[in-house]
Amino acid sequence: MELSDRITIDQNICNGKPVIRDKRITVQTIIEFLSAGETNEEILKQYPSLEPEDIKACLLFASKIMDRNYILRHVS
Repeated sequence: MELSDRITIDQNICNGKPVIRDKRITVQTIIEFLSAGETNEEILKQYPSLEPEDIKACLLFASKIMDRNYILRHVS
């Protein structure tokens, strides 16, 4: 799966947050639903324009984001 086919970032859509196929449904929203215990079927029922592959793409995107090293710095 090519993430760029499913996850898009456009500064004019949802303030530049990653969204699903240029829709106003953010990756964050889907991840939050999943973390709250919603099933894929429940999410797809709430968002009928989504496809099962969109949810998989959200998980893959989140996984790739977490595959980075981060340094926290204190800013005064």
